[in-house]
Amino acid sequence: MFLKLLTLLASLNFSLAAQVIFSSSNTSIYSTTIIDTLSNDPDYLSLLQLIQRARLVPTLNRLKGITLFAPTNDAIERHSLWNSILKDSSPLIRDNVQEQLRQQLFYHLLNETIPPEVDSVIVLKTLHYPHTPLEPPSREPPPHPPWMPVPNGTLGGEPQRLRLGAREDNGYVGVDAFRNGGARIVKGQVDAGNGVVLGIAEVLEPPPDLGTLLLSASTVLSQQSSLTFFRKVLTPEIKKLLNSTSELTLFLPIDEAWDALNHYERIYLESEYATDDLLRILNMHAVVHTGVKWSDSFEPAINLTTVDGTTLEIVVHPEKTMVSTAELVQPDIYSSNGVLHLISSLLIPDGALQITPEKYLLALNCSDFVSFIHNAELTFLINDTSSSYTILAPSDDVLSILANGELPEPGSEEMKKLLRYHFIPGKLNSKKLHSGMLIETALQEPGLGGSRQVLRVEVDENQKDEAWKWLRFGGAKVLREPVEVDNTLIYFISRPIIPPSDALETVLPMLDFSMFIAAVLSTSIGDKIRNAASTSLLIPHNSAFDRLGLLVSEYLLASSSKPDLENVLLHHVLSSVRYSEALRNGTQRTFASAEGSDLSVSREKNGTVFVGASGGWVGMKSQLHTRNILTQTGVVHELSDILIPRSVELTVGKLMKAAKGDTMVSLVTKAGLDWVLNGTAPPEDSQWAERGFGKAGWVLFCPNDNAFGQYNLTELYDDKEKLVSIVSQHLIPLPSQTNKLIVTPLDDDPLYNNRPLLLDDAVTYSTLQSASSVYGDLVFKQSEDAKGGYIVGIKGARGTDKQTDWANVISWGRTTTTGGGGVIRIDRLLIPYYPSWWTEYGLPVIVGVLGIFAICGFFYGVRLIWRIDTTEATYEPASNTDDDD
Repeated sequence: MFLKLLTLLASLNFSLAAQVIFSSSNTSIYSTTIIDTLSNDPDYLSLLQLIQRARLVPTLNRLKGITLFAPTNDAIERHSLWNSILKDSSPLIRDNVQEQLRQQLFYHLLNETIPPEVDSVIVLKTLHYPHTPLEPPSREPPPHPPWMPVPNGTLGGEPQRLRLGAREDNGYVGVDAFRNGGARIVKGQVDAGNGVVLGIAEVLEPPPDLGTLLLSASTVLSQQSSLTFFRKVLTPEIKKLLNSTSELTLFLPIDEAWDALNHYERIYLESEYATDDLLRILNMHAVVHTGVKWSDSFEPAINLTTVDGTTLEIVVHPEKTMVSTAELVQPDIYSSNGVLHLISSLLIPDGALQITPEKYLLALNCSDFVSFIHNAELTFLINDTSSSYTILAPSDDVLSILANGELPEPGSEEMKKLLRYHFIPGKLNSKKLHSGMLIETALQEPGLGGSRQVLRVEVDENQKDEAWKWLRFGGAKVLREPVEVDNTLIYFISRPIIPPSDALETVLPMLDFSMFIAAVLSTSIGDKIRNAASTSLLIPHNSAFDRLGLLVSEYLLASSSKPDLENVLLHHVLSSVRYSEALRNGTQRTFASAEGSDLSVSREKNGTVFVGASGGWVGMKSQLHTRNILTQTGVVHELSDILIPRSVELTVGKLMKAAKGDTMVSLVTKAGLDWVLNGTAPPEDSQWAERGFGKAGWVLFCPNDNAFGQYNLTELYDDKEKLVSIVSQHLIPLPSQTNKLIVTPLDDDPLYNNRPLLLDDAVTYSTLQSASSVYGDLVFKQSEDAKGGYIVGIKGARGTDKQTDWANVISWGRTTTTGGGGVIRIDRLLIPYYPSWWTEYGLPVIVGVLGIFAICGFFYGVRLIWRIDTTEATYEPASNTDDDD
């Protein structure tokens, strides 16, 4: 290939030995010099002017045995820097030193001659010694003429190298190791006395610094290799380091080598946050010794220590060169501060490069999330590669749309809790999740006794393909396919997940629980329920207060009943955290409450769960709806009804007070029946005990105080017999149903059993008055006009103005005392019915008299008929005696 090149150079006498430069023995004066040769050739006039501008005429005259690759006028005109210097004629801006120009001219000079015969690419040493340029340009005179190359600089005292090669029957200078590129030799060699001149078609550009070289590497790379990926990840910091490090030998992997990294590792390295790891990778491939390690120093083998401390074992084989486990793809890409070798694979020891979850998060556009973690000093969650976590990460785009104040202050305790709530120990694949599932997070909540707070999962289990699309964590939707790398699984969610707050704050916006919350806030136990650790709150629905019975609700919510209300409320607080699974499918049957007594749980075959109270009336229970509403201290579930503990005793007297029946209370007391109010047995020596009412429960009909406005209470108090009669008319002993088919005072709904009696149309009950009066019974009748849906009246009462023998039922409530019973509030007083003489006997007398008259009339009529029959004339037939005669 070099035949034409050797023919072109044949007229020159080349020496095989490089000359020693810069000594007095190496300089002499010739009658004909390179400067003369350039002056005599019009194609080199521009070059001659530039040599004069750079003050290199004395240098070229004194050196001997040199080679000058001389750009022609056309070449210089196409070169922006050299052409601009030629056109710069202003003395005010002229650069007297012309450092850059002088160094570039030295790059065109060899202090040696070219061998007459070559069989490969020739590597030549120029007179260009790269070093840090002077900045800015100076107008000071040069330090000493003539200016000579100084053997020092960024290549460790070595000059810059230059290759000579041939292709397609042409000679080229400045080619790469594969004879690509370079400037074509267009003018034959001319012997100039102290050297030779070769005309070239382009100005030779000295190699730049390594960092700059890599950014423009396409001009020096072979067709078989590429540095596209490294140029993509090359940061300004690394470029600066590459440019400022002298005597640097860099073994750089080509694009295919980076494919050994997984997809997300490459994404991370392409991010702006990978500078430190890229620098470490670079250090594993960089050698900084005294002297640059060009490929001619590799034979036959050599060991080099990298900046990172690893050892590169380089072995030259006939067919290839191995750099540890990589193959040398392209050697000796020259730069001003070292040399670049391209290799086939990464030289990273196993385990040397650890890309942490933090780095993945940064690469995946979650930098704000990572910043919050750093501010909260929770970096151990994202920097430990040995721990396994599922991370719920909001991206920067998600966090950017949040208004100020929507998140806690960075670094605050609230923010620390929020961030921990986004980390789930272990890797949870979306296919293993199901709706309603509670998963433990990294948030260890003091309100849970140091246990981990849980997070609710929601998923459409009917969607089998790409399950992540139908997945929600704590209400936050998963936006894109999760990323699984090493021990970490990352879900990208639509919003930050706020950890549960205290129980009251959590349920406060839930209007269905407003009555229970209002009851809690009206007492002194609000803080206890709010802050009690490890609790489960069973909150009855608002309708439960109506189902409890209006009088019971009114009593509990009265200001004077705070102790009983507090005990009722605390009975709805389990002293342990019980999520849905434990209550529905667990084996435990009883659970301690904060009130002190236990709640019982029963599970039906159909899956229904009931909770029974420790007190209340017989059959009191509530249906449990497990909601798993998470709180700072546990969980909240919903109940259908209110539960009353055994510490709360609802008596007739308490319910009468709630019914605003103080007047009726005084009547009962003065009638000697005050033991009914307390739910106790009658005195042993009383007539009531003798009549067997010792264990009976009592239902009392209680008119409110307004019903007594028309009565003289003083006279009533003085008439003890009448007072007892009135009170007895309002008392029903239990059990006392006249309808024997009715055995329990319950409604059709077994949970809706707040009535002290079974109220139905025409049902009749005997009162305490029934023993002394046939008009003592009370009968119910349904009525749409009555507030309670019924009216109650004295059975058999007639002949009155209907204002004292019946009343509208307003409301009721059950007692919890032995024997049962309760209070039914009515709108008027029921006065015992005593019929008048005429009402009681008038009709029977009239009926009797009329009967007598009817009987008398009957017999009188019969007599008349008889008399008529006996006095009427009769005819007898004539005797036959005469005929016989």
